[in-house]
Amino acid sequence: MKKILLFAALLTTLSCSSKENENITSMDDIVTHALISAEQQSLLMAQKYAGKRGILPRSFVDGKETTSDSRWWCSGFFPGVLWYLYEANGNAQLLEYARTYTARVEREKYTIDNHDIGFILNCSFGNGYRITGDASYKEVLLTGSHSLSTRFNPKVGLIRSWDFNKERWQYPVIIDNMMNLELLLWASSNGGGNNLREMAMSHADKTMLYHYRPDMSCYHVVSYDTITGKPHIRQTHQGYSDESAWARGQAWGLYGYTVMYRETKDEKYLDMAKKIAKFIIHHKNMPEDGILYWDFDAPDIPKPSRDASAAAVMASALMELFEYVDDDLKREYLGIAEKQIRTLASPEYTAGIGENGN
Repeated sequence: MKKILLFAALLTTLSCSSKENENITSMDDIVTHALISAEQQSLLMAQKYAGKRGILPRSFVDGKETTSDSRWWCSGFFPGVLWYLYEANGNAQLLEYARTYTARVEREKYTIDNHDIGFILNCSFGNGYRITGDASYKEVLLTGSHSLSTRFNPKVGLIRSWDFNKERWQYPVIIDNMMNLELLLWASSNGGGNNLREMAMSHADKTMLYHYRPDMSCYHVVSYDTITGKPHIRQTHQGYSDESAWARGQAWGLYGYTVMYRETKDEKYLDMAKKIAKFIIHHKNMPEDGILYWDFDAPDIPKPSRDASAAAVMASALMELFEYVDDDLKREYLGIAEKQIRTLASPEYTAGIGENGN
């Protein structure tokens, strides 16, 4: 959270000498307003489900709300939001709710039947431990990292993503899994053992080798032969087509390799993140407002739906990646991230307080 505030201040500084930006609201004001709005909405959301044991918010579509329990792959996101907002302003009520909703996903530390443990535990317990230093949170993270590690097959060299569709996939790995490596890297540095770091690097290396096309777009799903360890199928499960560039998948990869460089300082991961960023930023179908179409190759562009989550993941990655690159790329990355944040914080993408199920 401190990083986003620093980022806002830096963008304001970089923009102050540009005449075209003189009349535009400063990033500091935009971020401040967005955080206030997010706090109000999140407190309403937290109050709404506080008495519903084990329940977490999921979605609100056409006037109808959907909830989840901890098993849903995004179950750690709302607790993470509460932790970030508490970090921003120190509101004691946010801290209470952050602890309450974080506790609702603790059982996932024992999960060994899917790869989403990083999403679930890092957002919730990871932020909670980072902010409070609560030793019980560290135990959850270490236990969860070892549960995740059970999905690593040394012969394949990757963490298995899914266990379904076995009649078609031998060993499916999705690009989303790059987001779960951060948990293994953290655990390795906090008493979990060096083997967790080795698993994360092996996964990142083989993903780099087999998931990416020459233009630096990536496949969504790659299934590996369990005997040879080589791909036998490359396709999509959520994108437009097997050979298309599903937007959120491109963002997962950008974020994942940025984290890999942060944690290992291996230049090959920095180079990979920069190449992915170049593909996304300079794609002919990159929208002017920075909010990606759900798939870069979706038919009938510019009519297809946008993916606000893909844009948010991309902006987050660029906000960190700019720290590791030269001045020209710094300005490019910050410029794109600023555009995305301005758009996402605008009324076009932000519900009024109390609206849209909070």
